[in-house]
Amino acid sequence: MSSVLDFSKPVVVLAPMAGITNLAYRRLCRETSSSRNPTGVPALFVSEMITSRALIERDPETLRMTTFGSEESPRSLQLYGVDPDVVSKAVAMIVTEDRADHIDLNMGCPVPKVTRKGGGAALPWKQQHFRNILKAAVDAANGIPVSVKMRMGIDEDHLTYLKAGEIAEEVGISWVGLHARTALQLYSGSARWQAIKTLKSHISIPVLGNGDIWSGNDARRMFEETGCDGIIVGRGCLGKPWLFADIEFALRGKEIPMQPDFRAVASMMVRHAELLASYLGDESQASREFRKHVAWYTKGFRVGGEIRHQLAMISSISELRTLLSTIEDQPYPETVLDEPRGRSSSAKSVSLPEGWLESTDLTDSRELRQAELSVSGG
Repeated sequence: MSSVLDFSKPVVVLAPMAGITNLAYRRLCRETSSSRNPTGVPALFVSEMITSRALIERDPETLRMTTFGSEESPRSLQLYGVDPDVVSKAVAMIVTEDRADHIDLNMGCPVPKVTRKGGGAALPWKQQHFRNILKAAVDAANGIPVSVKMRMGIDEDHLTYLKAGEIAEEVGISWVGLHARTALQLYSGSARWQAIKTLKSHISIPVLGNGDIWSGNDARRMFEETGCDGIIVGRGCLGKPWLFADIEFALRGKEIPMQPDFRAVASMMVRHAELLASYLGDESQASREFRKHVAWYTKGFRVGGEIRHQLAMISSISELRTLLSTIEDQPYPETVLDEPRGRSSSAKSVSLPEGWLESTDLTDSRELRQAELSVSGG
């Protein structure tokens, strides 16, 4: 475990995000953060979610998603699965083929297409099955650290995180990441950091906190308020790939430098698009993929409605450069520095299989097989 994360000091992790944390974005986060803070930004940058069945079936897109850059060390891969046997085979494949140095199990996805079949954040409710999956992964990992990322539970009446933390420790999981929301909350309201503190006092393996880290100061506060061993940054780095440098400044008690001006942000946008084109091998596809990032990068800047619309419709990197060159340089809009980014949603009922909450036992594991996603990335 020490070869992957050193818990003698605060740990920072980039959360896996579907369609976001591919090789291109991970590289950009490393580059921009290291440039902003040359003294070093120790962090673990996790891949997009890989589906265990798609991996063992050698789906070409999934295999490409398990590719890491030469500068990526350690290599961290998030794995999703609902069948202990399939998860075991996937982990064994990762180990045998030297595809990663760390495996993170996804047990916190709250989206309806996953929970309605018993996967993601719904799965820890079935305690023995949850145990079987974690143990299968640890046993097959041959010493490679395995962690698990989860939510507090399904809703307030069906919290799972304390028991799930106990099980994780018992079977040899290296550390636990907790998004301090329930599946019911999705991304609404505020993350309840008290749950991270409670879990930290409940188990002895390291606990990493996740939820509502929008700035370096937020990261510092989470460490101070929860006593967690590390933090997991998700939506907060969308359009702010330099956030990891700011977190490092804050954790060292140093003043965070001024935020990048628009010219600097524009350069990052072009670099991001170029990295995507290299990763995908197709500039047109990369341009389409980049469109969703435009609103995050330009949040709060004076861009203008028409230019903003055109940026969200780019079909080439040269078009991106041309449009960005028409926007006046300006300081970073400090008013949006601590504002939420990315997905936001209101709480809604959690889609679950019929009778799912009647017992914590899984009477027939075959009913869960439909929750095995066939496509990696979420």
